[in-house]
Amino acid sequence: MSKPSAYLLVSLPTSISPSNDKDEALAALRATVTEDYGTTYPFSIPEFKIGTLDALVQQADDLSKLNAVCEGVVNKVGDSLRVLLEGDEDKISQQKTINDKPVDQYLRSFSWNKVKYRADKPIADLIDSLQKEVAGIDNDVKAKFNQYNQVKTSLAASQRKQTGNLSTRSLTSVVKPSLLVQDSEYLDTHLIAVPNLMTKDFIKSYETLAPMVVPRSSVQIAADDEFTLYGVTVFKKHAAEFVHKCREKRWTPRDYKYEEGGKEKEMREVERLSADERKLWGEALRLGRTGYSESAMIWVHVLALRVFVETVLRYGLPLDYVAGLVKTTPKLAKKAKSSLDVQYSYLGGNAFGRDKKGRVKQDDTTMDIQTMGGDTAEYTAYVYYEFEIA
Repeated sequence: MSKPSAYLLVSLPTSISPSNDKDEALAALRATVTEDYGTTYPFSIPEFKIGTLDALVQQADDLSKLNAVCEGVVNKVGDSLRVLLEGDEDKISQQKTINDKPVDQYLRSFSWNKVKYRADKPIADLIDSLQKEVAGIDNDVKAKFNQYNQVKTSLAASQRKQTGNLSTRSLTSVVKPSLLVQDSEYLDTHLIAVPNLMTKDFIKSYETLAPMVVPRSSVQIAADDEFTLYGVTVFKKHAAEFVHKCREKRWTPRDYKYEEGGKEKEMREVERLSADERKLWGEALRLGRTGYSESAMIWVHVLALRVFVETVLRYGLPLDYVAGLVKTTPKLAKKAKSSLDVQYSYLGGNAFGRDKKGRVKQDDTTMDIQTMGGDTAEYTAYVYYEFEIA
């Protein structure tokens, strides 16, 4: 299995390069995050319509919340695929694509979907569209998986009836109708599953458990490794007391009524549920694959919007910046960030300084500053988002 990947989305002003050039700024970013810590790719973000400062601050907050929703949906769909494919990581990874591309390839070559999300629309409208889409995906996938799980549970219950012990399994193929008292106004046959270690006690005491138990009416119907099934004839008037006393003895009364063709009916039900389960498994897998692709795609678009909005709020206008995607690992992500902190701490102005050894420090070491986007986290002097698409 390949090592898990972590991704860093970084935005820096082009002023980090002497020529104020995007390509040179990207080269500077690559030089800062060396290949020992990760690989840096350009991350293309279109120019969106910029509104008022108040609107941007609100949009940054909305995007922060939407980001959490998208991450949750992607993870839930991924977990559903894992259950469907019984934890087979190779098969799971084959289903986890974005627009028919492996996740890593999609991220490295990311291009804003201008057909689906027109860049000339207000940012608020784009956020609303993305929010509705991811909610729809979440509801659709959840409904289909619930449907599949319900049928799977019903099938398992039906199969247990065919294969369990005599205290739980279906009795349609076990009890012959000739062994039952039927259509009697006064008498009824009760079926009792008795643990094998207790059969002697049952034979000795069943006649005296309740009044009007027909003497010597006990008939052994079947036996397995755990239980022996007996039929006992009791007057209906005292049937409830007899059943209650059996339960007190830890013998299991079985509710059973003979039905013509019952065995065939049960087999047909198992076959129907098996067919439904196979059909719904396929539908759930297809919807899970599509849901993963679409929800992950939406999440990356939300991240792109977050970078843009935060860049405007952080660096101001005119908008001269470069965005980069760093592919790394969860372990190396901290080292990559440390390199960025060392190189670009000056962008934070007075928020950062250096100690006598030249290490970056915050003037107030207890300060957890909120970014413009509303995330309470360690403050960075530059636009920075770390994420993993599982």
